[in-house]
Amino acid sequence: MLELKPITVPKAADVLADTLREKILKNELAEGAELPSERDLCERAGLSRATVREALRILESEGLIATRLGRYGGSTVARPSAAAIERSVGIFIRGQRIRFEAVLETRAAIEPPSARFGALHRTEADLEEMEACHARLVAASEADDLPGYVRANLDWHVQVVRSSHNELLIAFMQAVAQSVYLATDLDGFNSVAVRKAVIQAHRRVIDAIRAGDGDAAARRMERHVGAYIDGVRTTTAAAAK
Repeated sequence: MLELKPITVPKAADVLADTLREKILKNELAEGAELPSERDLCERAGLSRATVREALRILESEGLIATRLGRYGGSTVARPSAAAIERSVGIFIRGQRIRFEAVLETRAAIEPPSARFGALHRTEADLEEMEACHARLVAASEADDLPGYVRANLDWHVQVVRSSHNELLIAFMQAVAQSVYLATDLDGFNSVAVRKAVIQAHRRVIDAIRAGDGDAAARRMERHVGAYIDGVRTTTAAAAK
């Protein structure tokens, strides 16, 4: 007996979006180029206005086009920004109820190699911003300003990743940054002793990056992030009792 699996026919809007997406990603439609009007797209593709609008909404949500409303409206080809990745990953983490442990593991996977690349690729401007973040962290710690300390701490870690000049690592780190921030803002986690240890660890990482010593930067960041993860686990476990 002949067995057939259900055949799924793609929606016309998805097909049009796929076609335009490929042309944009292949640079056949350059950034800043105007797309044909909705009426022209309808005529060329043989589709309804509603279908064309749905396809354009898909591309707009992906950051591949920017749409202007009004009499002189239209759609212009754009390039997706890092913010698009950050937004998508953030929604994925919350929507899929991603385990907190997975967020911690992601940080452990991103930061040590980023510190290594930072030592190899950093600029003087990167070092200046890293030092500025660290100075804000020290000042907030001395003032016992825990919210300011937590924010400055995260800013420093993000800046270290930025110094790698690896666009994907930067986008992924910034995407999980808010989850990291919430994980660090725990009662009893940021004691005076912990803050002193963090300040010392940051200084050692900065010194390695400044010296261009990638191995030392990665090793010191790995120890620092590992201590952070252990601390979060211990604090979380204690709070759950």
